[in-house]
Amino acid sequence: MFYPQGIMYKPTLLFIGVILIASVILFSCKQKNHVSPATGIEYSPEDENLDQYLDQYWQAYLKFFPLSATAFGDNRYNDQLPNDQTRAFRDSLIDFYQNYYNLVKGLDRERLDENNKISYDIFLYEMQSQIRGLEQISWMLPFNQFWGLPLTMPQLGSGTSSQPFKTVKDYENWLGRIHGFVTWSDSAIGNFRQGMKTGVVYPQILVKKMIPQMEAIVVSDPEKSIFYAPVKNFPADFTSADKDRLQAQYKQAILGEIVPTYQKLADFLKNEYLPKARTTSGISAIPGGKELYAYLIKYWTTTDLTPDQIYQTGLSEVDRITKLMDSIKTSVGFKGDLPAFFRYMKTDKRFMPYKTPTEVLAGYDSIHQRMKPYLKKLFKHEPKTAFEIRQTEAYRAASASAEYNPGSADGSRPGIFYVPILNATKFNSPGMESLFLHEAIPGHHYQISLQQEDTLLPDFRRFSWYGAYGEGYALYCESLGKELGLYRDPYSYMGALGEEMHRAIRLVVDVAIHTGKMNRDEAIQYMMSKEPVSEESAVAEVERYMAIPAQALSYKIGQLKILSLRHKYEKALGNKFNIADFHDQLLKDGCMPLSILESKLDRWAASVQSH
Repeated sequence: MFYPQGIMYKPTLLFIGVILIASVILFSCKQKNHVSPATGIEYSPEDENLDQYLDQYWQAYLKFFPLSATAFGDNRYNDQLPNDQTRAFRDSLIDFYQNYYNLVKGLDRERLDENNKISYDIFLYEMQSQIRGLEQISWMLPFNQFWGLPLTMPQLGSGTSSQPFKTVKDYENWLGRIHGFVTWSDSAIGNFRQGMKTGVVYPQILVKKMIPQMEAIVVSDPEKSIFYAPVKNFPADFTSADKDRLQAQYKQAILGEIVPTYQKLADFLKNEYLPKARTTSGISAIPGGKELYAYLIKYWTTTDLTPDQIYQTGLSEVDRITKLMDSIKTSVGFKGDLPAFFRYMKTDKRFMPYKTPTEVLAGYDSIHQRMKPYLKKLFKHEPKTAFEIRQTEAYRAASASAEYNPGSADGSRPGIFYVPILNATKFNSPGMESLFLHEAIPGHHYQISLQQEDTLLPDFRRFSWYGAYGEGYALYCESLGKELGLYRDPYSYMGALGEEMHRAIRLVVDVAIHTGKMNRDEAIQYMMSKEPVSEESAVAEVERYMAIPAQALSYKIGQLKILSLRHKYEKALGNKFNIADFHDQLLKDGCMPLSILESKLDRWAASVQSH
């Protein structure tokens, strides 16, 4: 996921009007297509107006969020790193979103074609969600040990992420972003200080994890900095003069800007912020925290579920999966209770077969190769975007989970499945198959790549993300293991159940932490009693929930909805139901809120039923 960035000043309504006028002129200069490319049906004036507004919106959006533009493969703003930490920036965004909400809301939805009706519904939902988010108190919590610009900058600056380092201009562009980061960091410290005054602060235990992350970037030798990596990998066609000049500029930027900025962040967190940080675990303990949590539940689940409804669902799922786990324990003849079985699978050497990180990565590739013959039976389309498996960088591996980094829409950058490997000899193997299904194929890599590659979608949909859909789909993919030729070993299936249990536990623990039912230590003990997880992993997970409230709810809520929809259509359509067709319809229009997804799939099922 991308941490949103924005412009450095507040555009007034007049400025937004200028953007709109310019966009109208630009749009009118394009050749208008009066026939829908998706349906072949002639567009109504409402369809053309919606296309125009969405095109205008997207072009303006990319100026607000140039880091996102870079991630999406649009390199026009690669030198820009606006300061999104100001009140002026937040106010400008509210104006921006409200203006476009009003424009689109003014259209007659019934006169739009089917695809544009979906766009209309998603866009209005998104504008309302963004406006509500900007009204929350989260601006006083600029970053944490999991998400935020101070962690994103080293990734971008390493030359292995979305920031390109192919031309001299690319190298110069990155220097511009380093300049912007200095300003951003000063404002972030100012926002943290505002939180200190009002009690809107992180827990102490999280702050203690943030400090060494900042200190790790501080070096005395610029050539040992991760930000120097692009200089060590100059393209072959660079002239000696350009190499010498850029080498000097990067050394100066590292010692004169990067190192002092990270040192300042580390000193601030250690000396000022940590003493003011709180000892409580949940967000309900801070002023406005209950309201923020309610917003975040809606944001991440795209539902109107209450915390208690989610909590009860979690308890029910934990009970169901526990019974399945117990049946596997019995089937393999293990003598002892489930916690003992968990310990056995975590500690026995048979489940730690690797010696090097290279062997771990090869193990994941083997999973990919084994499932390939089955993929075409379940999915009609395979992404064109290339795919790679990489080890997570050392500087962030200790706090990182396995993750997927999307490729670029133009195919110039592959989708990357990152695997943190702290010690290959202790890397546990039973959960590898389900993890690959989720993070890689056919999970995030299929869903995100197919969405980005679909040029019939308006850009705001090609690059959108809704956690309940995206993470819910990825968790749903874990349930496809047996259909994809995996989970043939009972311990591998146990590993998959462990992953599903993990997501069910999140419904219990996230809500319990943030509504005061559990503190950090109680949540850790609950996790360890219900799933095969080490204390180290349980600590990292619980602290993630503390840092990013409600995000962890999206997985299971989305998966349960997708599973219920599949069962609903299997029952309604009978022998007319085709799993590949269902997956095609599930993926073909990209991310969207769950209620909009269900309405869309209901129309598809009705069409199948009528033929």
